Amino acid sequence: MSRKCMLTGRKANNGYAISHSHRRTKKVQEANLQWKRVWWEEGNRWVRLKLSTKAIKTLNLKGLSAMAKAAGINLNHY
Repeated sequence: MSRKCMLTGRKANNGYAISHSHRRTKKVQEANLQWKRVWWEEGNRWVRLKLSTKAIKTLNLKGLSAMAKAAGINLNHY
């Protein structure tokens, strides 16, 4: 599975690590992803998702069903 948030779609970003002498080497800035068990009220069960920490914060505000609908994922598969 790719390192990508299931609800928001956040993924890695390419960047440079710049040394003191200003030499640039490529690096990957990964998203902070966590496996999280979330209670799905409509399905009356737990759902295990790989979420970014930003998505976990937003999940507390909007709710799981609203975010899943916006992302276009079917929670019955998880």
